[in-house]
Amino acid sequence: MKALVYTAPNEVTFREEPDPVPAPGEVLLRIDAVGICGSDMHAFRGHDPRRNPPLILGHELAGTIVGGAGAGRRVTVNPLIQCGVCDYCAQGRNNLCSNRTMVGMTRPGAYAELMTIPATSLIEIPQDMSDRAAALTEPAATALHAVSLAQRALHRPLPEASTLVIGGGAIGLLATLLLRAYGSRVTVAETNPLRRASAARHAGCAAVDPRESKPSPDMFELVIDAVGTKATRMTALEAVKAGGVVLHIGLQDWASEIDMRRLTLGEITLIGTYTYSTADMRATVDALYRGVFGDLAWIEERTLAAGAHAFADLDCGRSASAKILLRPQ
Repeated sequence: MKALVYTAPNEVTFREEPDPVPAPGEVLLRIDAVGICGSDMHAFRGHDPRRNPPLILGHELAGTIVGGAGAGRRVTVNPLIQCGVCDYCAQGRNNLCSNRTMVGMTRPGAYAELMTIPATSLIEIPQDMSDRAAALTEPAATALHAVSLAQRALHRPLPEASTLVIGGGAIGLLATLLLRAYGSRVTVAETNPLRRASAARHAGCAAVDPRESKPSPDMFELVIDAVGTKATRMTALEAVKAGGVVLHIGLQDWASEIDMRRLTLGEITLIGTYTYSTADMRATVDALYRGVFGDLAWIEERTLAAGAHAFADLDCGRSASAKILLRPQ
């Protein structure tokens, strides 16, 4: 099969790889579309010690079952492979599974014509759902899970809460689209002018360059940091109102200090949010199918063979799209 392989920092190579063979309990998928995630870019830059070359990355996918029971059925997958028996799995919080592994990290991913996956990781989709929408399930589920956590913590309903989203990448934009569907007033802070224009156009929100128009202190009930650097964490904590919520999704920097005095005196709720549960993924499939996230016209599609150029364009900020999908076929 043909695959796009992470071969060295800042290098992905389109080449021939052996066809994968399903182990017992696994199914073989033909990949129909796969998205480039921020975590894939993090690995591409050599910043993720958990993803070591040579490795086939990619975990946001739509695929078709090849052979066996269900052959020809279109699906997406939960790329977080859980044990199903730990306390977190028993609670339905399987995104926190103590023994989880990950597609495109601990096993080959979806930047390929074929991929194997445990049958228990399959997520059913309507058979007339577009590949574009189905492949967006994983990042959209991350946004849905995060917004659901924020909704439970806020003292005001989402339509009444002013929200700042820091970062106009895929997670930031998807969170914005979902919040706008809920009736929230949203401002997106994004340094890339192409993405800033895309967020304003497709999400119908205010979009600002935080370097030129820094968010005012004590201005927002909810602040979502979809970047996760020391600077964005500081901005988030400054911009949130007393009694408000800071939701931290981005993971660019591994550690930094925050103003614990401001957090304490302002009774600010700081929530870390990680991925999604299987229930979140199923709810997201339904939301995408019903058009809750809009028409998805902001997504760009390219061939898997052109994947190296897609990675380079994202790395250099040359793409206006917050999500590039690669098609192997």
